[in-house]
Amino acid sequence: MNTPVKPQLIVIGNGMVGHHLVEQLVEQGATERYAITVFGEERHLAYDRVHLSEYFSGRDAASLALSTADYYAEHGIELRLHEAVTAIDREAGEVVTAQGRYAYDRLVLATGSYPFVPPIPGNDREGCLVYRTLEDLDAIREAAETATTGVVVGGGLLGLEAANALRGLDLDTAVVEFAPRLMPMQVDSEGGELLREKIEALGVQVLTGRATQEIVDGEASRHRMVFQDEKVLETDLIVFSAGIRPRDELARDSGLEIGERGGVVIDDSCLTSDPAILAVGEVALWNNSIFGLVAPGYQMAKVAAATLLEGNEAFKGADMSTKLKLMGVDVGSIGDAHGDRTPGARQFRFLDPLKQQYRKLVVSSDGKRLVGAMLVGDNSYYDTLLQYYANRIELPEDPASLILPAGSEAAPALGPDALPATATICSCHNVTKADVCSAIDGGAVDLGAVKGETRASTGCGGCAALLKTLVDHELESRGVEVDKSICEHFHYTRQELYDIVRVEGIKTFSELMEKHGSKVGHGLGSSSAPGLGCDICKPAVASILASCFNEPITDAAHIPLQDTNDTFMANMQKNGTYSVVPRIAGGEITPDKLVVLGQVAQKYELYTKITGGQRIDLFGARLEDLPAIWGELIEAGFETGHAYGKSTRTVKSCVGSTWCRYGVQDSVGMAIRLEDRYKGLRAPHKLKFAVSGCARECAEAQSKDVGVIATENGWNLYVCGNGGMRPRHAELFATDLSDEELFRTIDRFLMFYIRTADRLQRTSVWRENLEGGLDYLKEVILEDSLGINDELERQMQTVIDAYQCEWANAISDPEKLKRFRSFVNDARPDPDIIMTSERGQLRPA
Repeated sequence: MNTPVKPQLIVIGNGMVGHHLVEQLVEQGATERYAITVFGEERHLAYDRVHLSEYFSGRDAASLALSTADYYAEHGIELRLHEAVTAIDREAGEVVTAQGRYAYDRLVLATGSYPFVPPIPGNDREGCLVYRTLEDLDAIREAAETATTGVVVGGGLLGLEAANALRGLDLDTAVVEFAPRLMPMQVDSEGGELLREKIEALGVQVLTGRATQEIVDGEASRHRMVFQDEKVLETDLIVFSAGIRPRDELARDSGLEIGERGGVVIDDSCLTSDPAILAVGEVALWNNSIFGLVAPGYQMAKVAAATLLEGNEAFKGADMSTKLKLMGVDVGSIGDAHGDRTPGARQFRFLDPLKQQYRKLVVSSDGKRLVGAMLVGDNSYYDTLLQYYANRIELPEDPASLILPAGSEAAPALGPDALPATATICSCHNVTKADVCSAIDGGAVDLGAVKGETRASTGCGGCAALLKTLVDHELESRGVEVDKSICEHFHYTRQELYDIVRVEGIKTFSELMEKHGSKVGHGLGSSSAPGLGCDICKPAVASILASCFNEPITDAAHIPLQDTNDTFMANMQKNGTYSVVPRIAGGEITPDKLVVLGQVAQKYELYTKITGGQRIDLFGARLEDLPAIWGELIEAGFETGHAYGKSTRTVKSCVGSTWCRYGVQDSVGMAIRLEDRYKGLRAPHKLKFAVSGCARECAEAQSKDVGVIATENGWNLYVCGNGGMRPRHAELFATDLSDEELFRTIDRFLMFYIRTADRLQRTSVWRENLEGGLDYLKEVILEDSLGINDELERQMQTVIDAYQCEWANAISDPEKLKRFRSFVNDARPDPDIIMTSERGQLRPA
């Protein structure tokens, strides 16, 4: 009866920043001080808008959610979703919703922003949508079912995200931008032109310098967009993504101070003109600036929580530097990237039109400080440049060296020692080097503990590599041995395990465990039983054994080590079915074999798709059908394509001199010879090759682990490139090689990589971490500085000689076929696999 009533704190908005505010309130102990209620206009709990486009590629609202309802309940916070606040009564100290009135003592506006729709006549027609919330994406998906074409109005960050979403829905997509280039805030004319080329290469039409005058009925499509020059564009679907505006209507109607162009005015403590009300995120206007990124919103949330608890945190603005990947294209912008805010600024530019990379440095007039940078096509330079900028580190004598390509007189990357204590490591959570060091001094003795203590790298994840490097360095500098054991069962690195297996001739996991396994951690509470290993060491050892001896992975001794894909020699898909990918070396296939693939796909109702590696994927195979499918394919002359393994995947090729008038060598023939030579080769990570018949590079060899480009005198060899999440261009390794020199050099390179790389480490990452870099690699492989080349060649020949098709091996053994059923005690197929039809083929329902 005598318990004091807590003051009421209401938070309006449950987006990313609103939720982060809740986390800060919990972390700073505000739940002891306040009774907290959170209102969310959407029916969904706060979700990750940064990765919103992934909603179209399989993720749902639950997987995008930043928290759970249980989290709010656990901390005594009332969460009212799908209940919009319609008014603020400041005199009564209440907020108003359709369900009632709620009293507050303190109030935080985290209402975010809304998509700006240009005032174009016809912008409210059916099929004219916006790209902002999950509900918006649901509407776009529904509209796309009856559309074949789509247009995005707006060529900025969100516009290109929306264009990627439409492209993912199989719509012919165009982007219309009023400015003379894409992403005008982030890139200049040169960068914009390169970005345009890369986007158009993906099949997206780009129309810049276009102002839409009206939208009317189309003749062939639903809409006709009429531009200022009377040119027209017809489309079925229009998505507006032309910027954002602050959701300040509640504040405006309640009489709070609003900026001239919108936004709730706040001070350094995130207080509005009413001391009882705070504002954070994209609705807040600080120093006449609206910050449209999540990191500044998180910083505001931290300050607001401190203000509510009478702390003295202050918001002092935020760095708007960004590192993005739009439609697979890297774009980076740091500080004054255009150089128009720094008097006397000097600019350095580097443009590689063949590799489609553009880099620009903006430095102070005396050349000693980096004030801005711009990157298009390759963000691998971003982290180093950001540290120079953010921490005002003095530039090298030749600043241009910071943007020169690898292998030239490029400046070395900044090491952890060069970073001052104030260096920002994680901008999402404003974690500095000093914070990381403090966490380590406080008892955090590994990367996971540092993340838990500081929350670094738990936002967008862009700082993960830098954080790990810093943590390892700081631990070692304190005399703490950084444990590089592969797992608790083996106190060795992958490289050390490889050497043990090769030198001692160990051929089974059990023998390796018996001789060299750790007895620590095998008792009660261990993640696995003694001698059985775990999900880390078993696949790693399986790969090592295959790399050394190439015995069939389907043998009884090896099967328990494999993950799901290797166990069933097929890639598991999201609905529990599998994909079948036969080898099509060099992309060359006879009509007879094409017919067989079509017949098999028809018979087993498989979804077919041409891959980027010039093969044909057959999706939707049930587990029990895999042996029968492969039986028919093998009878027709196919063999496994190893699409499921950490092994050689594809060797892509152009048509070369056989057909092309520019070709100078037979690229198809070479691709087939390379794929036949290295098929089945197991490695720490998947391997991709390509062969181009001339310098026009149609096979994109310079984005592969091994790239071969024909010259009039032989072959140029490129190594250590990759596409994927972190693209890296391959580096020129040797020139004008004969066929035999090429094979010999690749043999050595691959086997040295397999010997020395870490678990799941791509050739590009291995190369970046290789002490001595490319020059050292050339010394080892080309000059035999370690005296091991004969041994490397013998090892490779052993693997080549031991090759056999894993599927042919499996279907010839009745015991091995017993694994291919959904249930161990029932022959029926999995009843949970449900398919639906789309564009004439079956896909997961």
